Amino acid sequence: MVFRTWANDLPPTIEVCPIELPGRGRQMNLPPYTKMQPLVEEIAQNLIPYLDKPFAIFGHSMGGLVSFELTRLLHSDYNLTPLHLFISARNAPQVTPTKRPIYNLPDAEFWQEIRNFNGTPDDVMENQDIIQLFLPILRADFTVLDTYIYTNQPPLDCPISVFGGLQDKEFTDYQLEAWREQTTASFALQMLEGNHFFIRSNQNILLRSIDQKLE
Repeated sequence: MVFRTWANDLPPTIEVCPIELPGRGRQMNLPPYTKMQPLVEEIAQNLIPYLDKPFAIFGHSMGGLVSFELTRLLHSDYNLTPLHLFISARNAPQVTPTKRPIYNLPDAEFWQEIRNFNGTPDDVMENQDIIQLFLPILRADFTVLDTYIYTNQPPLDCPISVFGGLQDKEFTDYQLEAWREQTTASFALQMLEGNHFFIRSNQNILLRSIDQKLE
């Protein structure tokens, strides 16, 4: 998990707590979620014991949308608000996606769509054992995304910072800028060099920006 190394590049005053979803890592034996609401409800229940101190939330790609709905749930059900919500490589939820749904494509077509993200070496993407292991997990992820229905609610009252990749073809500047509508607090959009996985190639600049916003 890319986030596990973040603590090495952030000050000791920031504790990095990666969230491991069902179907991954130590939770590999659990079935992955295919709907947004039960997913964020479980995440919230697991996080509550640790939210007795100031906290921020970061989410990349699918995690960006999950982080947004988690922030909404924490506010509405637990009266908790993060110091900052960081969204990376995800269009604003109220904006209609320009990409067609892929969660229900046949396996071969679905896997090709995954390869188009250019986040994993070809030799890995062509390994049949890896395909069989990750295909159901990724299909579940895209089921969460592709069946997600945005509900209109009052904007959040925490700052939102959005990061995008200059070479990421998944989202337009407009789709990223539209996150501004989701908060009554400050908003910032920062574009970084890289494709959809700029959080790896441009990690130092990303973490420096996060650190500055949490000072």
